[in-house]
Amino acid sequence: MVSFVKEAHPDPAAPARSRRWPRPWRLKLLRRLARGGIYRWYEARLLREIHDGPMPRHIGIILDGNRRHGRDRGLSDFRAIYAMGAHKLDDVLDWCAGLGVGAVTLWVCSTDNLSRPAEELTGILAAIEAKMISLAADPRIHRLGVRVETIGRLDLLPPSLVAALDQARAATAANRQMTLTIAANYGGREEIVDAMRSLMREFTARGLSAEDAAAAVTPEAIGRHLYAPGLPDPDLIIRTSGELRLSGFLLWQSVYTEFHFTDVNWPAFRHIDFLRAIRTFQSRDRRFGR
Repeated sequence: MVSFVKEAHPDPAAPARSRRWPRPWRLKLLRRLARGGIYRWYEARLLREIHDGPMPRHIGIILDGNRRHGRDRGLSDFRAIYAMGAHKLDDVLDWCAGLGVGAVTLWVCSTDNLSRPAEELTGILAAIEAKMISLAADPRIHRLGVRVETIGRLDLLPPSLVAALDQARAATAANRQMTLTIAANYGGREEIVDAMRSLMREFTARGLSAEDAAAAVTPEAIGRHLYAPGLPDPDLIIRTSGELRLSGFLLWQSVYTEFHFTDVNWPAFRHIDFLRAIRTFQSRDRRFGR
């Protein structure tokens, strides 16, 4: 066993403070302060790096890793697990407002999520509902100028959740600084199918023949029938938790989108992780197929 001679035989001439090693709680505090200092330094460095670069107008985020984050912390209550993820929205809105990002789309629930076990699904939907109710009453949202919109097959969601989404939309309808789009019970394939159905109904109402209708099907015509036709295509899509796929998120709109994948689970997503994604976006040569 190694012993510390300094601790056993202090130098009488040394200052009293240097005669003893820090206690465990002091070491923990010093480490925490050191980490905080490094984090703040790196955060400031990232902000300087991206300051003069192009900013994405529209960011889409696939919120993945809630369950992994909960398991890492020994949590089994799905309401608590998904509530942590919902709370992260507040930070993201602050970060986007600080950089002048005008639109954010969050994929909070996919069409596939509705087939998850009842206990987990209840946790997901309860977290979304509580967050929407909170947003509707949060004065900070109005200070940031956030307007809430929704996309997805909302008619298949519980009535109380639909009411909460409607409440958030109504309460923020006058805001114009940032559009926050909540993608709930959303799937990219389903959106394209619904757009085509809507387009066919339009053609039928206009009395077009099958041949004329087929000729009238264009990317622009389909785009007018997407869930949010007025929303610009996303410049950047971020996916958390290490998965390297879109899983159907904004399939039609992401043809020229830049992607950033991070291993960090969504509830643990930090400002520096967000800034790294912006830096990645700025490093890309966007030619839009040209």
